[in-house]
Amino acid sequence: MKKYFYALSSIILLSALLASCAPANSDKKIKIGMVNWIDNISTAYLWKIILEEKGYDTEIIELEKIALWTGISRGDIDVTGQVWLPLTDKPLYDKFKEDVEIGEPWFEGTKMGIAVPAYVKDINSIEDLNSKKGQLNGEIIGIDPGSSLMQLTSKAKKEYGLELELVESSEAAMLTEFKKAYEKKQPIAVTLWNPHWVFADYEIKYLKDSKNVFGAPDKIHSMSRTGFEKDHPEIGKWMSEWEMNDEQLNSLIKEVQEESLTQEPDAYEKGARKWIEKNRELVDSWTEE
Repeated sequence: MKKYFYALSSIILLSALLASCAPANSDKKIKIGMVNWIDNISTAYLWKIILEEKGYDTEIIELEKIALWTGISRGDIDVTGQVWLPLTDKPLYDKFKEDVEIGEPWFEGTKMGIAVPAYVKDINSIEDLNSKKGQLNGEIIGIDPGSSLMQLTSKAKKEYGLELELVESSEAAMLTEFKKAYEKKQPIAVTLWNPHWVFADYEIKYLKDSKNVFGAPDKIHSMSRTGFEKDHPEIGKWMSEWEMNDEQLNSLIKEVQEESLTQEPDAYEKGARKWIEKNRELVDSWTEE
């Protein structure tokens, strides 16, 4: 019921946000959609700056994932930078594939699962969790209830017969709990994914998933409304040239995350701009004529 409520709320919010906006295919106006996760935020602002440097007017629209796919399928949003396929976003892809366009992958080697700090030596697999549930306060700290990661973790809970509660929260709340436990060297189990800046700052290990519930690594693609590349072939070409490796993407995410701690209104954009200036040659290579 909660998932339905979140999805319905997001779709209502989407309608309200877009009701007063110009059509998504207006000439130099590009609407970039994102989910409120730091990796999504980072790539959205990366492309906001790139497109504005090329003379486009951009707007960032933040939505829950189901509402983002709905908006793109209806043509109300132009493009988003992060779709994980073939596994993570498969349910949404299957639902909307006739009404969206999926770009070439720009990142390979994602990972998702249940993770613990590396100093927790006696928990190495998902099977170990039940015997150590007392150390973990009987909990796995999760993120947003409608996310693909939480759906897969719920599936893992059933497949492995886990007796721990999967706590619904948010990325920020999960990281707060993780940092508090890490500083005290206490055991904690959380849902995590790569790419993520947290792996650059903390020693963390994924728990072995012998049943392969979380699946093989996905690739990350861009996604656009039907007809976007026809309307904006230049942008389509630039995004097809977009490639990042793990080090590059994690450094972008970390730059944006660190700048966000200032809580300034334009912190995300400042962080992305700092990263672009440090990686100008790479960024310019995507938009070369």
